[in-house]
Amino acid sequence: MNLYTKTGDSGKTSIIGGRVDKDHLRVEAYGTIDEANCFVGQAMTHLTEPLFQDIYQELEKIQHELFDCGGDLAVVKEKYPYKASNEMVEFLENRIDAYVKEAPELERFILPGGSPAAAAVHIARTVTRRAERCTVSLQKEMEINEVVLKYLNRLSDYFFAIARVINHRLGVKDVEYERSALVFKTKSSNKEKKILKDLI
Repeated sequence: MNLYTKTGDSGKTSIIGGRVDKDHLRVEAYGTIDEANCFVGQAMTHLTEPLFQDIYQELEKIQHELFDCGGDLAVVKEKYPYKASNEMVEFLENRIDAYVKEAPELERFILPGGSPAAAAVHIARTVTRRAERCTVSLQKEMEINEVVLKYLNRLSDYFFAIARVINHRLGVKDVEYERSALVFKTKSSNKEKKILKDLI
C-alpha cells in the first residue's frame, strides 16, 4: 500500500460519496477535528501515571469518538449510517458533572496552564472550539449529523473540567485571571452563567 496516491495533486480530495476541493468547508471541519484529536494524543503522553488512569482511558475513548465525528462530517452519500450518537454526549455530561465536583470551586476566569498536562489539555480544548466553529459554518451550508456539533460543544467543556482536575490532583493551583470579576458566583443569573460558560 502506497501512502501517496497522487489523486489529490489537483487540489481535490475524496469524501464518502464524492470529491471536493481540499479547502471545502466539509474538509476544514473534519480536518480540524483531526487536529484536535492529535492534541488529545499529545495530552495523553503527560497522563500515563496511575493517578490519571481514569482520564487517560476516557481520552482514548474520545479519540475514537473524534474519528466517528470526523467520519460523519465526511459523508455526502445518502442513507449512510452516522456513528456519532447522543450516548457519547451523555457520557461527557456525566463525566463533566463528576469532575466539577472534584475540582475546587471556581469563581474567576483562569489562565490556561498550571501543569504541562493541563496546558496540553487546554490546547485540545481551544482546537475543539475551532472545530466547533468550522462545523457551525458547514451546517449553515448543508445537512450534517447535528450530534457532532453537540458533541464538540460538550467536549470543550469536558477538557476545561479535566484540566482543572489534573492540576488539582497534582497540587498545582489554577492561576486566576487577575482582572477577572467574580464571574462564577452562585448568585449570577442563568443568562450570565450561559454567556460566561460559552467563553470557556
